[in-house]
Amino acid sequence: MSTSATEVPSTDTLQAEIARLKLELDALRPKDGSTEEIYIGNYLLTRLEQLGVTSMFGVPGDFNLGFLDLVEDHPSIDWVGNCNELNAAYAADGYARVKEGSLGVVLTTFGVGELSAINGIAGAFSEMVPVLHIAGVPSTAQQKVKPMLHHTLGDGRYDAYTKAAEQFTIAQALLTNKETAAAEIDRVLTECILRARPVYLTLPTDLVYTKISSARLKIPISRLPPANEPDEEAFVLDEIMKMVETADGDIIILVDACAIRQHARQEVKDLVRKTQLPVYAAPMGKAVINESYERYGGIYVGSISRPEIKERVESAKLILSVGSLKSDFNSGNFTYRIPTSRTVELHSSWTNVKYANFPGIGMKQILPKLTDRLQRYAERANAITVPRFVSPIPQEDTKEITHAWFWPRLATFFKEKDVVVAETGTSSFGILDVPLPQNAMFVSQILWGSIGWTVGSTLGAALAAKDVNLGRTILFIGDGSLQLTVQELSTMLRKGLTPIIFVLNNSGYTIERFLHGKTRKYNDISNWDWTALPSVLGDVDRVKSKTYTVKDKDELDRLLLDDDFGVQKAKEVLQLVEVIMPMHDAPRALKSQAEMSGKTNQYVLEMRGDL
Repeated sequence: MSTSATEVPSTDTLQAEIARLKLELDALRPKDGSTEEIYIGNYLLTRLEQLGVTSMFGVPGDFNLGFLDLVEDHPSIDWVGNCNELNAAYAADGYARVKEGSLGVVLTTFGVGELSAINGIAGAFSEMVPVLHIAGVPSTAQQKVKPMLHHTLGDGRYDAYTKAAEQFTIAQALLTNKETAAAEIDRVLTECILRARPVYLTLPTDLVYTKISSARLKIPISRLPPANEPDEEAFVLDEIMKMVETADGDIIILVDACAIRQHARQEVKDLVRKTQLPVYAAPMGKAVINESYERYGGIYVGSISRPEIKERVESAKLILSVGSLKSDFNSGNFTYRIPTSRTVELHSSWTNVKYANFPGIGMKQILPKLTDRLQRYAERANAITVPRFVSPIPQEDTKEITHAWFWPRLATFFKEKDVVVAETGTSSFGILDVPLPQNAMFVSQILWGSIGWTVGSTLGAALAAKDVNLGRTILFIGDGSLQLTVQELSTMLRKGLTPIIFVLNNSGYTIERFLHGKTRKYNDISNWDWTALPSVLGDVDRVKSKTYTVKDKDELDRLLLDDDFGVQKAKEVLQLVEVIMPMHDAPRALKSQAEMSGKTNQYVLEMRGDL
């Protein structure tokens, strides 16, 4: 099926392009001073408000305090305030993931603050999360003469931190004067939203209260990518349809991370529903599709996949791959067996059809048109059986809580609209094999994999979940990871948030044990009084939290069946559950991944045996 007519861009795309052109023209137009003036600091806050930001994370420092006065006085943006800048960056990341279409914002001070945050910013870059890093910096006059200020390196290199930021942000704006400030703010915010990556903005102390025209605020910042070139897009669609005809109905859809990051969730859902094609997901694409949907087959992770999933995906005559990100932990250590000759890859700003690459043809705009053409194959697609993605609870003789039992049991506890946050390691691997309910959201850092990330991320996710009317926020984290970033529990308590936190107490770094050094001391940690943490970290009167320890299957089962725990208290207080698990137990997928990663790392020579 082909078309000779030029595809017409959607109304939304045209409006976005008009807004972009208006902003460019405004930057060139001389200012006559007839419009209302506004502080540069308030201009930035108004832009963030327009983009849906309601929370700002960070730590006060003397170079950002003046701006913080404006933040604290703002009617709709709340200053959260964190225990350290790393956790603040993690929180901004989690906020942006849950509040799709908006962005996370972290504010730090010059030098010491921004370097503390940089790991969190790098993680957002790696995983394609839109985060704005605002750094309060010395005045423009001080930057010119470069005195030996505190927070500097003492050698006059005021640009050292900007150079560091350049490695982990997609765009940078160094505000230096009032003439270009508004255009520079708009530029980096546009890049942040459209390219789904962090950006960096310096705000000198003397420019915060400098007044500029507010005229540009009337022109919205575009959230849509530029339109695909119509003739090339039509050609790409024709080429895809040739492959569809050759496949004779044997087609599957494989959804991955970029479908979420590039705001194509709804377009993917429409493709799946209207075509009835079997659909699978990579780990980073988990929960893009309702996992109870009858045409959803489960998680494909290369050789780590369940056998029936592996066979079905790899044998398909055509794979429509949406937003693929083939990192090691997302692809079963690069064990995908999907020939390029049978694959169409749809990405944020390019499309691959077999071996041909078409730069500039983005998935958000081509997907609806592809869906329209594929609908006529729905009846044929529906004839292909898709085994339901289920995870039965195994019958085990032991009373101890094993991973093989724990994750299927937790699957029955989840509810629609839950935000499920899984820490790197046992949690992120364990939850792959169990389905999440309709409209649930899955939050995990599978590519960057910074342990402890989920604590700050849970803070941001819980705040965003309130904004977008989602349900409970549920965190799964190991005892080792929690020790890195535990302070942020105090921020959750101070802000009145009520996540449910399952602390998997297995006496150390389990994923590292399986990667290398299973019995080495460096993978051990000190055991904490986990259920005392909320009291220590802010709930002195024990009215904002409730804690539990479960040591066997029966105790956990009774807790999960208690509506007071799962429903009522989940609305009222933060809840922490210490789950006692065997030290050397791990989920099936983690064991397989660790075995392959261990061979890749080549730490252990055959003659030395298993350390």
